[in-house]
Amino acid sequence: MKTSFYVGYAGKQVEEKVVIAKVKELWVADGNKIKDLKTLNLYVKPEENAAYYVINENVSGKIEL
Repeated sequence: MKTSFYVGYAGKQVEEKVVIAKVKELWVADGNKIKDLKTLNLYVKPEENAAYYVINENVSGKIEL
């Protein structure tokens, strides 16, 4: 099954896969390998124009949408 997931707020829209790609880029830029990314939890806060993430239950951060 192919799915798409979007969050829309105040005339803006962001797609799930775009947010995931940004987090993966940060992960690799920090010297990690994609294969070491085991879990990814995302918390989108449209009112802040941000997404918060937790990787492997211990690495967290924030990205602008």
